[in-house]
Amino acid sequence: MGLEFSGEIRARVETGLGFRVGGKLINRSVELGQRVKAGQELAHLDPQDYRLASEATSAQLLVAQTNRDLAAADLKRYQDLFKQGFISAAELERREAAFKAAQAQWQQAQAQNAVQANQSNYTRLQADGAGVVTAVEANAGQVLAAGQPVVKLAMDGPRDVVFSVPEDLLSTLKVGGMVDVRLWNSGKSLKAKLRDVSASADPVTRTFVVKAMLPGDLGRDEGDVVLGATVTVTLPSAATSSGVSRVTLPTSALRHEGGVTSVWVLDPASMTVSAQAVEVRITEGNEAVISAGLKNGDQVVVSGVHALSPGQKVSLFQARQ
Repeated sequence: MGLEFSGEIRARVETGLGFRVGGKLINRSVELGQRVKAGQELAHLDPQDYRLASEATSAQLLVAQTNRDLAAADLKRYQDLFKQGFISAAELERREAAFKAAQAQWQQAQAQNAVQANQSNYTRLQADGAGVVTAVEANAGQVLAAGQPVVKLAMDGPRDVVFSVPEDLLSTLKVGGMVDVRLWNSGKSLKAKLRDVSASADPVTRTFVVKAMLPGDLGRDEGDVVLGATVTVTLPSAATSSGVSRVTLPTSALRHEGGVTSVWVLDPASMTVSAQAVEVRITEGNEAVISAGLKNGDQVVVSGVHALSPGQKVSLFQARQ
């Protein structure tokens, strides 16, 4: 039986959605845990200021278009006069320059009007895809800055099991390895493949986050495989993952001196003890798994290790009847 850790089921893609413009939130139409469809409206801001700004840029566009049309008519008239020899080439060039300036101003007004139209559309927040609302972070009446999250949406698609492990287990976890997952709500067992092991420890817990992907046919919340469901993750035992024999000792048998971990090994012939350096692979509660330095059959002192010295005679403990 391997080590067990508690974890939870999360969406592979979970994102905070916010408005691309700032303003006062006047309505939020979704609640925590609600399922939404792609394109569904989630919330919207007060659009009055953006509507007025859009009307202003539309008026500026009309003015620019009128000036451009007038400059185009003047240019055509002066081109005819130049052909008849009534004006100089310099005067024609001035009219061409005036038309180009009017044309550029019209194009600028067009772009500004399109940008402002987009700003007006940004006052409505829509779901990028189908999913489940996992957090609500703003309420009606609140004044929001651009980009401030309003809701958090877990997208439909692959599901991951997320759990944390201590540092001494990192060497036993490899991307692509398999772990057993048992659902708390139903007892169902699943197989999950490790897809990511965090490269840095959590600054508070000093543990490392591990993500394992569930089978592809569980891409949506189906039955008892739901977002946030608690699971038990069972890792392969240290012996199985390392391919070496497993020697387990209580942690009370270990001595730490000068940066070296050692144990007292008994010589049955002379009933004396000698120090033996060992390498601890992992610790499991009050037990330590030894990966080097001992072999099965060695007798090791498990109590009072700090009161012994090399070559000291000892006797086996006999329980009183």
